[in-house]
Amino acid sequence: MVGILLLTHAPLGQAFIAAVAHVFRGPTERFEAIDVSADQDLHQVNCLAREAIARLDEGDGVLVITDIKGGTPSNCCTSLQDAGHVEVIAGISLPMLLRAITYRRDSLDVVVEMALAGAQNGAVRVDNRIRVGSS
Repeated sequence: MVGILLLTHAPLGQAFIAAVAHVFRGPTERFEAIDVSADQDLHQVNCLAREAIARLDEGDGVLVITDIKGGTPSNCCTSLQDAGHVEVIAGISLPMLLRAITYRRDSLDVVVEMALAGAQNGAVRVDNRIRVGSS
């Protein structure tokens, strides 16, 4: 099973952990978050991420999801690919995360593609306007 690490600006990671626990009615295994504070040392964040990857990877790899490309958490990920079988994607959303968790028994490449599809399909315009003449 692919491990999942959220590396986000505080407090997003823990909020996503809580949302996933709500949706799936309990905690999810091999799923962690590191919330990065504004003044946190980048070397420390990188060390924490490497330790989490080592815990989460039982041979199938780890998907690291960050909130925004170019932000501090995302920038800490640039050197994580040498920490093992790791893929990184940015732009976390709940549809992305739920899709990744749902498909995590597949290969890491499949989990990445399903997560990206979840993000793309999950962003839709909700139109609540009443249309005259429609029934």
